[in-house]
Parts: sequence; structure tokens; C-alpha cells
Amino acid sequence: MTKGISLLTGVLSLWLPLHASAADFDFSSVVDKARTLAASPYKSPEPVPKFLQELSFHDYQGIRFKAENSLWNESNSAFQVMPVPPGLFYKYPVKVHVIDEQGVHPLKFDKNQFTYPNTEVERLIPADLGYAGFKLTFPLKEPEVQSQFLVFAGASYYRAVGEDNNFGISARGLAMNTGLPGGEEFPDFVEFWLERPTPDAKVMTFYGLLNGKSLAGAYRFTVTPGENTVLDVQSVLFPRQDVELLGIAPLTSMFYYGENTIRPRGEWRPQVHDSDGLLVHDGASDEWLWRPLRNPQTLNMDYFATQNVRGFGLLQRDTEFRNYMDLEAHYDGRPSAWVKPTGDWGKGNVVLVQLPTPDETNDNIVAFWKPEAAVGKGQELKYDYQIQFGGPDIAQSPLGRTKASFLGDGMRIGGGNEEGAIRLIVDFAGGPLTELKADAAVLGDVSVQQDGELIEQFVEYVEPLKRWRLSILARPAPDRPLNVRAFLKDEAQTLTETWQYELPAGTDLLGPAK
Repeated sequence: MTKGISLLTGVLSLWLPLHASAADFDFSSVVDKARTLAASPYKSPEPVPKFLQELSFHDYQGIRFKAENSLWNESNSAFQVMPVPPGLFYKYPVKVHVIDEQGVHPLKFDKNQFTYPNTEVERLIPADLGYAGFKLTFPLKEPEVQSQFLVFAGASYYRAVGEDNNFGISARGLAMNTGLPGGEEFPDFVEFWLERPTPDAKVMTFYGLLNGKSLAGAYRFTVTPGENTVLDVQSVLFPRQDVELLGIAPLTSMFYYGENTIRPRGEWRPQVHDSDGLLVHDGASDEWLWRPLRNPQTLNMDYFATQNVRGFGLLQRDTEFRNYMDLEAHYDGRPSAWVKPTGDWGKGNVVLVQLPTPDETNDNIVAFWKPEAAVGKGQELKYDYQIQFGGPDIAQSPLGRTKASFLGDGMRIGGGNEEGAIRLIVDFAGGPLTELKADAAVLGDVSVQQDGELIEQFVEYVEPLKRWRLSILARPAPDRPLNVRAFLKDEAQTLTETWQYELPAGTDLLGPAK
């Protein structure tokens, strides 16, 4: 047993005395801890014993917390807490504290609160192991049934669902140097404080202390579960050193293939993805931009400039089971996530990172906001925002939305007779389009960048689907990507969000040209 692990129990923190008054603890206490931590050299956390890190997936899944031992279960509280055991993916324990009428005190580890896959694993579990994080439960659908709706475990990752979702997309406290050649840095939530809510409370507050090689940070989370689960987040960051790429409010998801790609050989399911697009709302221009996701052949990073970002998110707009046909994964029920800044964050970029993946087991999509200003040692940075997890309309855009995107060869029946061209089909619905008659004068506004050629474009109403379809035929310039922006309008107004898509140079719809 390592010294670091043995110190997990019986000690509240390096700074807070045992059973301190709850009245003496608030968000400023966590901010002070983060500031002090950033002024000290970084120390990596002590890992759990090696045998736990080397557990098989089956054996780790066999370590299960007994629901009857949930924190606050004895009072029939609406909110209850289930600790997450370390092991496999979760290599580092975290400190968890409770704030209640008796003060602030540690949530002590008890190995008897868990069941185990076999007696050998149970025997080896240390009595002072500690926890890797926690799950929150709440009666989302039935008053007497506790449902898991929020999980904090692993680095700074957390996942949440609305009442009609199953788990999918993740959020993070921060993204650090994601996609850069020097490699990504993963800071950790190392300590949490959970405020005990009243038994009938609909809102819960907790705090997190973040620590990493390049910075430390303090977080306050106020969570409201429901049809859409809402987290109001306050964060204060203290860089230890200059940071090349700081990602605020990052989202992490998976896109293997979809309607806008060709199905991989041997796959029978129509689509496989946790999210199908990035949505960005810029406050300065009031543009809503939709970027369908793809599974690239190589790392791809896109920067979407914003003057005053009002929101961004990774959405799962396609929620029809028939488009996935997966009774196990239920991709049709994966949540969308929408980040809404509090106040003006200033100039910056929403960054979309897309990584190649050979299957659905890898999260290969990351989106976050990057400030334009340099991030340097000694600064104090504050970013407050709201993040929602829920259904596909979570962003509440007033405009018509992209319902589907299809791409094909522009030199075949149904595509056209233009060699080297690509046929792009975009279906829109909702917003002002709902009020239009089928013979309304709807126009497409299409631009092709990177010296590409727009050959034709037209709009028609698709009666069976009650959608408006924009059909585009475009040819990329030699050795240049095909980059297309398009939206629908009439003589009076913009009717839809902007659809934006890019195919890399020298590729077909699957990957490198043969």
C-alpha cells in the first residue's frame, strides 16, 4: 500500500480541519485552495495498486456499489450519492467530502459497501482504498425509483442525461492542448465537496478542485435534473505556466459513421454515433452554424471564429431508432449537450477536433471554446457557463435546422454527370419553414470556398418528409478541400441555420482516393 493512498481516509484535506463548520466553507474556500495549489510545484496523484489498474473489464464491472448504501438514502432524500470504485480506467483516487449541519467531513471508504466479482479481488481491496468519483441519483421518472443522471469519474470527465436519455456524450472541466503535436494534458479533479440538500430539494450544489501540470482550478456546480439536466458552472483558473491551447467547457463524443458517410464494410447498422453535428451560435453575427461530424482519415482541427459566443454544443439530432437499429447501444437515445456562456467571453474560437477511429469504442470528437488572448502563468481566469444535457432541440434555435445530410458521386445517375464533382443533399425543417406552403419561393444561398466550383443548386419541398431539400453539385479545386456553406432564405429573411461541410483534399467519401 502506498503512503498516498493510506492518507485518503481520516484526513479531510491539506488545508481544511476535520469537521470544520459548514458556515466557514463556500466557493471562495475552493478558490483559495486552487490559488495556493497553483503557487506550488505540481505533484502527480498517487495511483491505486497495480492489480486494480490491471483488472479486466469484466472484473472491474463486477465491483458494484450496493444501492442501499447510497449516501442520504436513510432520509429518503431525492438526491443520493453512489461512490465509484477505482480500477481499470480510473487509476487515481479522489477525496470526497460532505457538507451538512454537522460541518465538513470526509466520505470514508468502506469496502463492505461493494460486491465483488470473486473472493480474490475482494481480499486484495485495501481497507483505505478511497473512491474514484461519484454518481448522483434522482427520481427522474418515478417518485420511488432512483435513476443515475450524473457521473464524475476519471480525470476531469463527467457525464449526464436528461430523463429520456441513456449515457453517451461526456463533458470535462478543461481540455489542455487537445490535438496538438506535443500531446494532450489531462488535469484531474482531485477533491470534491458535496452539499447535503434538503430531502425534497430539486437542486444540488457541489464543488471541485482541479489540478494539473499546467494549472489549478476551482469549480462550483449547481445541478438541476429533469427533462433536460442543467448544470450551472462557475470556474476560476490559475495557470502554473503558459498554456498553448486552453479549451473551456469541452465536450467529448464519438462519431464512427453516419448518413453523410459510407457504411464501413461488414457493418449492418445504418449509423453509429453518439453525436452527429456541432452547432455554434455567435452573438455578434447572430449566425447559427451546423457542422456535420465525420470520421476523418487523419487528425482534423477546425476553428470557428466567434466575437461573442452565445452557445455551442455537440448534438444528437437523429433520434429515430430505425436509423441505428441497435438494441444494445441505443444510439437513438444518446443526449445532446449545449454550453451557454454566462456573460461575454470575448473573442475566441469554437474548436472542433476530429480523430480517426476504426470502431465505436473510441471517443474521437472534441469541441471546446478557445480564448483569443494568450493564457499565461500568474493569470486568474474566470469562466461561468451553463451546460445542458437532453434532447435534440436543447439549443432552442429559432431557425430551420438541418435534419439530414447526404453526399455522393456527382458522376452517376442521381448525382449528375460532372466528373470530379460531389452531390451534396441537405434537408431542413422547423423554424420559419413550418409556416411555408409547399410552393413557397425558397432560395438556397450557397458558397464554395477554397477555389471550388459551384455547378448547380436548387431547392425543392419533400412532401413525404415535410422537409425542404437543398441539392448542391460542386467540384473541388485540384489538391484543395471542398468547403461548402449554405442556408435557405426567402426575399424577406434567413430561414435556416448555416450548414457547413468540408471534405479534405485528395479524398473520396471514404478516405484516400485509390
